Amino acid sequence: MGAVSVLKTRPQAAPAEPPRRTTRPVRRTGPGARRRRAGMLMVAPALLHAALWIGLPVVAAVYLAFTSYDVLSAPRFVGLDNFRDMLDDEVFRKSIVNTVVYTFFTVPFGMALGLLLALALNTGLRARGVFRTAIFLPQVTATVAIALVWLWIYNPRNGLFNTLLGLFGIEGPAWLASTSWAMPSVILVGIWQGIGMKMLIYLAALQTLPKDLYEAASVDGASPVRQFFSITLPLLKPATFFVLITSLIGAFQSFDQIYILTDGGPAGSTTMMTYEIYKSAFREFRVGYACAQSLVLFVLLMGFTLVNRRVMGGTRGHD
Repeated sequence: MGAVSVLKTRPQAAPAEPPRRTTRPVRRTGPGARRRRAGMLMVAPALLHAALWIGLPVVAAVYLAFTSYDVLSAPRFVGLDNFRDMLDDEVFRKSIVNTVVYTFFTVPFGMALGLLLALALNTGLRARGVFRTAIFLPQVTATVAIALVWLWIYNPRNGLFNTLLGLFGIEGPAWLASTSWAMPSVILVGIWQGIGMKMLIYLAALQTLPKDLYEAASVDGASPVRQFFSITLPLLKPATFFVLITSLIGAFQSFDQIYILTDGGPAGSTTMMTYEIYKSAFREFRVGYACAQSLVLFVLLMGFTLVNRRVMGGTRGHD
């Protein structure tokens, strides 16, 4: 019993503590990490450029949208006054309507024509390279030069359109000076100028479609029209979404051809949102008000983009 009591009362040794590990940041090494670092170094100049010349101006525009600023004096915070003024600005409201009308006609018609041209040029057509270059040429030509050419075409006295109509005994209108014909004339220029890029994107997408699907459809007896609606259009959904979004943005930002062709007239029938922003900032020196108008334009574009993404399912292709 004595030995047992001695054993019971003897203090037990404390368990040895595990060695503490110093936490140091793990530095990833290897080819993958080196490639990532090299990639970051390569894109750093572009990111810096975007931050300085895109990011900072955007932040400044959002701030100035809530101020009264005329370049000559310091900005003065006015809250929502610029947006209240827009509600009472009949010209700006009309510019929104004109922009929507211009977009409604130029975007779908341009996309349809671009797809038709891409389908035609994706076949064994002779001199395909010449036709592709001719169709794409307006896209890389300066808008001012294009507008000057169309000024001559629309000239009511010796322009191309009225000369051709005169051959049939029809007296052509003053295309750009008429409130009825000015907007259709500008829409025609917008469709013609933007059709090249749409054609090129659709043509690139068509050339990546799998040929075995068309061969299987032909074996099953599907006609070319059925193949187009059942195979081609669903597989072109990502390209269509991209063309639609870029076309919407381009249509809402139309400025050059309006400035050269009509200067927003006659009677404001062709004034666009971007043109009104330009007038507010550089003719009336209401920079704060122009920034507020730009913010409204951004919100409209973002809304249209989100709606189109929801309707079309984004860039996901056909499953």
